[in-house]
Amino acid sequence: MSIAHKWLEQEPWPTQVMPKNLLETRIERVLTMTNIGYLGTVRKDGSPIVSPVEFYNDKFNLYIFPQPNSPKVHALRRDPRLSFAVANPMAGWACVMGCQIFGKGTLLDVDTPEWEHGMKVFKWVASSFELGKFPVKPPRGQLLRIDPDRIVYTEHFMRKEGYAPRQIWTPGADSPKVVPGRNAET
Repeated sequence: MSIAHKWLEQEPWPTQVMPKNLLETRIERVLTMTNIGYLGTVRKDGSPIVSPVEFYNDKFNLYIFPQPNSPKVHALRRDPRLSFAVANPMAGWACVMGCQIFGKGTLLDVDTPEWEHGMKVFKWVASSFELGKFPVKPPRGQLLRIDPDRIVYTEHFMRKEGYAPRQIWTPGADSPKVVPGRNAET
């Protein structure tokens, strides 16, 4: 038994749905806590490819500057379905926080209005500086935009507040759904 985090031991886990606006705020927060996530695509043979990538978000749309002709780019041209994971870099159940995004990837061509918008979101100056480059213009190349169909948000601290630790957001839905936790009654 943990004296510090007794709420972690509660079983069954809470199943209360979080209000949509509060869930959206938490998803946006976790998407701004780091700029590294894990992109999962599908290879030609059906096996997964997962790559760590730099990303920046505009609400729930994510922008990634993929390496041209990489396996993930070839996979996305063949099959735009993807998953993307972002996690709080802290350790321990008390601070587990992150989201899994499921959706479609669109490769945006240079100089299109969508590419121009994405390059305003993607912090290419900071990224270039980190790589030892000092460009005055955005790099030229396709930009990947992730459009989510579903986001599974996980935060175990929500259990302390009575909410299910896994909430599912979908665009257009009036209310999130929850994923039953361990030993939950169905």
